[in-house]
Amino acid sequence: MTRHKPDRQLPRPAPGSQPAAARRHVRGDRGAVAVEYALGIPMLVLVVLLAAGSFAMARANIDVNTAASSAARAASLSRDAATARSAAADTAHANLAGRCVTLTVHVDTTAFRRGGSVTVTVACTVSTQRLTGLGLPGTITFSATSTSPVDVFRGIASQFTNSDAISVGFPSAQAPHPHAGARHA
Repeated sequence: MTRHKPDRQLPRPAPGSQPAAARRHVRGDRGAVAVEYALGIPMLVLVVLLAAGSFAMARANIDVNTAASSAARAASLSRDAATARSAAADTAHANLAGRCVTLTVHVDTTAFRRGGSVTVTVACTVSTQRLTGLGLPGTITFSATSTSPVDVFRGIASQFTNSDAISVGFPSAQAPHPHAGARHA
């Protein structure tokens, strides 16, 4: 295959004799990378800080949900409503110790009976300075509600304790079952 040669050659401009528009374009690109870095790096830092703040807020929200769930479970294991309220408050305070500026625990024991339920609402107000570590002013309140069922087979406010139950002759775990030795044909 033969190459086609152009009929005429375009003359190349001599060095330093470039048109004014081309010279302006070359001078106009100087420092563009520095400007891009000057704008891009602070934006990247801002995105990283927003991601870290979002992570801290999500972690705080999960902690409050966990505290509400644990408090509801502790309340449902109690024998009476007063003990349930105390157990829920103690559990929530233990789970969120040192994290909240103010901590509010509301325990609903209106359905505290066999087969009923206990509902606990935990509200934790967190300082944004502690949350993000950046010294931002203000607070954010996280709130969570959890409900735990009261076991149907659990005694509520009975007259005896477990130590009394053993002494009145309840069968022990070691006693053989009456049909343990029977064979089925």
